[in-house]
Amino acid sequence: MSNTATASTPVLVEDTASNEDTTPIENLQEVEDIQEGLRGDLRRQVMMKEQGKANKKVSASPYNFDQEGSREDLAHMVIMHEYPLAMVDHVGFRKFVSGLQPNFKLVSRNTLKRDILKIYDYEKQKSMAKIDNNGSRVAITTDMWTSSNKKRGFMVVTGHYINDSWILESQIMRFIYVPSPHTKEVLSTVLLECLLEWNVDRKLSTVTVDNCTTNDAMMRILLEKLEVSSLALGGSLLHMRCAAHILNLVVQDGLAVIGDGIERIRDSVLFWTASPKRRQKFDESSRHLRISNTKELVLDCKTRWNSTYLMLSSALIYKDVFSRLRHFDALYTCMPNERDWEVAKDICEKLEVFYSVTKLFSGTTYPTANEYFPMLCELKMELNEWIVSPNELIKLMASKMLEKFNGYWSVVNGIMCIAAILDPRYKMKIMEYYYQQVYGRSKGSEEVEKIKKIFFDLLAEYGSENSDEEASCSLPPSSMEIVSHDFVQNRLRKFDSFVSNTTNNRNKKSESVVEEFDTYIKEGVLKRSEIFDILGWWNHNGLKYPTLQRLARDILAIPVTTVASESAFSTSGRLLSPHRSRLHPRTLEALMCAQSWLWSELKGSSPMPEDATIQNILEDYDDHEEEESGAMELAD
Repeated sequence: MSNTATASTPVLVEDTASNEDTTPIENLQEVEDIQEGLRGDLRRQVMMKEQGKANKKVSASPYNFDQEGSREDLAHMVIMHEYPLAMVDHVGFRKFVSGLQPNFKLVSRNTLKRDILKIYDYEKQKSMAKIDNNGSRVAITTDMWTSSNKKRGFMVVTGHYINDSWILESQIMRFIYVPSPHTKEVLSTVLLECLLEWNVDRKLSTVTVDNCTTNDAMMRILLEKLEVSSLALGGSLLHMRCAAHILNLVVQDGLAVIGDGIERIRDSVLFWTASPKRRQKFDESSRHLRISNTKELVLDCKTRWNSTYLMLSSALIYKDVFSRLRHFDALYTCMPNERDWEVAKDICEKLEVFYSVTKLFSGTTYPTANEYFPMLCELKMELNEWIVSPNELIKLMASKMLEKFNGYWSVVNGIMCIAAILDPRYKMKIMEYYYQQVYGRSKGSEEVEKIKKIFFDLLAEYGSENSDEEASCSLPPSSMEIVSHDFVQNRLRKFDSFVSNTTNNRNKKSESVVEEFDTYIKEGVLKRSEIFDILGWWNHNGLKYPTLQRLARDILAIPVTTVASESAFSTSGRLLSPHRSRLHPRTLEALMCAQSWLWSELKGSSPMPEDATIQNILEDYDDHEEEESGAMELAD
């Protein structure tokens, strides 16, 4: 069939029949038919003309089908969007592919799995090379996942670093099956093997883990097995506790003492969400009172503390609705009184602070480490204010929360303080400001000096490393080195060490680092603004502050939480879907890691507004259903 068609001009044939036999309606119909024919002909001519223009501008190259390339695209699709491997056996999918490209030979499930493993191996080598070639330390986070049947556990190991372009990167390294029992010895062995495989055991900054006795013991064993001289300050900063987990424990302790104070609100929410009929009546009453259904009633869950906050915040919106409904249903006997609503409002206001901070700590794109210290201090100051509240319930809640918070305060604020000092908007002023309010003037000054000493020790260590690097690369290779007298050279390295230790070079370098820090502090702080590119600032000020820049690059990459998104509010852990729980550990790791690497690469080459994960796809689908439902209601 020809690619182009010649449009024929409609021919108007004179009707030989008598006009007397034709009604006005029929004449009108004939005219409309002719007009429609002319319009159709005109459209065809315009389309042909436009096609002609396009043909002159664009020359279509012949299409060559690539079976191997299409197989790779199929594997990428399954990895990125979490499709089941069994989809290649689905009749509907096979029919769709056949219609789309008959030449494509659809592979079997086992072949698809092999293709996925090849992609995983290839992407893993690329990811390992990126970390290996990067010139900064790597911060590690570990997190445990559990299969849906609770029979298998997996350790997720993620590396965080600032690359040579001064962009903060997070890269999953392993999704490892951990055999039971999950003892400190087993966990430390699995983690160490991962660090050795990825060649980051000698370039670690911190390892962030959840707060539990097993992890504490695991970190002690890990520290014994690592080369201490390669760690910052001999490994004293290696162990980081997950801040999101700490906040979770703090809030859980507070909520444990206020359960009875919000019981009638919880019972009311349960009553009006117990059946579709009751929910419908509740929605009708909301409309009658002109209260917008922007927030749906939700019942809280014991393992998710944020659900209590969300339950109270939504219930407060519908306070008048609950009051109105008591006249319509005699079975509704748990109507909250005014005192209940006052307590709910107070608790909701208090929890909102922790809710906001936890969301910020645990975002999928977490902030740089300089942002954590001010938030942590604000939480401590809030708790100090709550403890003197006239509301006895709030006072009791704050007492329990502050007790838990203080238990972790001293072990998490060190690194956070150092990161804050490296923010040119804060410097030392941020500590002086908060510590005076938290501890008082005298005690606050003592705490500032403690952090200052840690900072100077760390800075001196970085200055010493810088000096060693300069010494190692300052002299060109001699002819003797080309011949490579290994024995002599190794012996002379001890002489180099002797020279370094018996001269004032090291002291001079230490003085230089102190001068660098003094210059940084004396310049004063930048005007504080919420939008500030701290990585860009350090990237452009490296010549002025070379040692501080190296320190900033390592410290600012440290995350204080191991978890992301909603799992930060949960005490039930991270669960794999039933589908993925059935997969072999090797296949599961390939899918989980490759998905992260592929999306990261795609977003790196073409920034996207949000993750296109299966969750977002489902949310888009739900939104579409709601739009259609709303349109149907309007039509009715």
